[in-house]
Amino acid sequence: MTGSRRNRNRGYQQLRVWQDARKLYALTWQAFKAFPYDLKRVVSQQIASVDSVHRNIAEGYCRRGIKEYLYHLNVALGSLGESVSGWTVYKQANQIRAEQFEEMDALAFKLENGLIKLVERLEEKQKDGSWVDHMMVKEHNDVDQVNQTPILQHSKEV
Repeated sequence: MTGSRRNRNRGYQQLRVWQDARKLYALTWQAFKAFPYDLKRVVSQQIASVDSVHRNIAEGYCRRGIKEYLYHLNVALGSLGESVSGWTVYKQANQIRAEQFEEMDALAFKLENGLIKLVERLEEKQKDGSWVDHMMVKEHNDVDQVNQTPILQHSKEV
């Protein structure tokens, strides 16, 4: 985050899932920017689906209620599924290279697992009534079992 532009509403920028979603957008753009003009619609849809992931993580974070936050995280998961489906088909059709697919798919898998874990944690907070609506981010000591990395948990006391 830019030092002079920090506030509680921009705390989503510290979330690992948002950071990964940004990286995934950049990888997707690199893979699809050279597609021929006659596939412009395909490129546009693929970019839009991956762009939706980071946008929905941010929008959900900036909402005041847990239901809205969970809704937007689930929309992000849906958009991620749409993106992965596209890459899979384009790889099969030899429209993207296997290396590009593997790089995007590995990051998408990490991102999916992070989003699923975040949703589960938030659902627990919703269920036990411990959701506190103050926008801050905390590093959690839990370890992502797939990637063996600490999980950054969004806290509106997560």
